[in-house]
Amino acid sequence: VAISYEGLRQGYGGEVGRTLLELYGTCCPVQVRAAAAAAAGSDARMNGCPMPVVINSGSGNQGITLTLPVVEYAKELHASSEMMLRALVLANLLSVHQKKYIGSLSAYCGATSAATGAACGVAYMMLRQKGEQERIYQILCDTITNSIETLGGMVCDGAKASCAAKIGLAVENALMALELSLA
Repeated sequence: VAISYEGLRQGYGGEVGRTLLELYGTCCPVQVRAAAAAAAGSDARMNGCPMPVVINSGSGNQGITLTLPVVEYAKELHASSEMMLRALVLANLLSVHQKKYIGSLSAYCGATSAATGAACGVAYMMLRQKGEQERIYQILCDTITNSIETLGGMVCDGAKASCAAKIGLAVENALMALELSLA
């Protein structure tokens, strides 16, 4: 979380996170804040910030992508620490599971699967808080399908400053996939 704040505060790289927040002003919806937080963390990381990050599937950007949206939603939903941690575990495991089928060398952008994992973590928190546990499995399946079918073709061109924009897009897409699943 600290690297995201640093990315927003210092204006690293393309300032993707800061730009997203500025587009919406003070009425910024949680979906945008989630995408902005992840993008800002990547902007900082890919442009020289030495702060540590969580890693998923061997990637710091993927760790940022799946962690920060879950944290933003946990704040929005006033979720307990335990609920947020459970959502983060779910997000991490689902992201690793998706990557299992891709292989170690691929042109596939891992931000897509990480963002999808994050959206599933968010779905878990939302549905648990509403007392709709019986819907969790189906919503997770639908969210994964909707997200990967929409943005699964995003190509990785190597870890660089452009990752922040891809991460922001992947998070926005995955959260839209979640909303479609809920509907």
